Amino acid sequence: MAVASLTTMKKTAMVLRHRTQAPRRYSDTIFGDEDGLDFEDVSCQRCGSGDFGSKLLLCDKCDKGYHIFCLRPILASVPKGAWFCPSCSNIKKPQLFPLVQTKIVDFFRIRRLPESTERLSQTNIKKRKRASGLAMSKKRRKLLAFNPTEDPQRRLEQMASLATALESSGTEYSNELTYRPGMAPRSANSAALEKGGMQVLPKEDIETLNLCKRMMEEGEYPPLLVVFDPVEGFTVQADRCIKDLTIITEYVGDVDYLNNREHDDGDSMMTLLHASNPSKSLVICPDKRGNIARFVNGINNFSPDGKKKQNVKCVRYDVNGECRVLLIANRDIRKGEKLYYDYNGYEHEYPTEHFV
Repeated sequence: MAVASLTTMKKTAMVLRHRTQAPRRYSDTIFGDEDGLDFEDVSCQRCGSGDFGSKLLLCDKCDKGYHIFCLRPILASVPKGAWFCPSCSNIKKPQLFPLVQTKIVDFFRIRRLPESTERLSQTNIKKRKRASGLAMSKKRRKLLAFNPTEDPQRRLEQMASLATALESSGTEYSNELTYRPGMAPRSANSAALEKGGMQVLPKEDIETLNLCKRMMEEGEYPPLLVVFDPVEGFTVQADRCIKDLTIITEYVGDVDYLNNREHDDGDSMMTLLHASNPSKSLVICPDKRGNIARFVNGINNFSPDGKKKQNVKCVRYDVNGECRVLLIANRDIRKGEKLYYDYNGYEHEYPTEHFV
């Protein structure tokens, strides 16, 4: 199910990009006599093969080898600096963020936790019901605001799960695009520079997006849990049913020029602006500041089973002249179902063939 109508599906496809257009840096080292050592017999501890030498990592402690795509979770590229295998690094489940309301309120900078049942989202729900019959007859389908979980305690648990993931990854919480000194200024984020143009987010959908932002500012978060999976790392799953076309979240983080990130090892960058002039192209970098979007996993778009997992669409929009990236449900999502989207648009340059 596309985010836009069938008449605009082709336009939508043309503006989707993978997480980053920066080239993925795999090691170009050919194992041989470097530093006087002979690595000809090195093989992967997981699959037993010595093939794909440029993607074979050696542990800096035990010297055992692992393909980056055999690791769980896999690595998108060879990391900089020292690397230790799972046995030597002693990776454990992350320490849970304390389920204390005051700490959670401070962490997410919530203005207040709503106590009454009259939530901001109810107005949107009523409006949606009144317009439901009419909306089906129109060509363009409206985006929907998420419905927060009614139980305040459960919402605390959902937010605590996100705080756990953010703290474990050393990421400061942010729900907006951030512009830092030395990176791209806000003035650089101009949708008019987009190569081939970008679809404009309609006014009523902008209102829905702003509603989602206001709900989160007041402690009414999307019904999502961030869970730690020993195979895939941190993953996001629905904590209640989510309807097709619901706004899951906005992809946020520090905005920088793509040229500044060509040799960045980050595996969570997202294209923000694909400009005709490559020097003006922008990416979102959520490694220092970000939200739940960075923990939504990608599909293996080289396999039919992988493609079946996709339940979220990543779409870039022109919002009042600026580029924004939204993650939107592209079908009804069941409670307990993990969220997946395709990192790639139409160019299929991001290496996902080894994704689980």
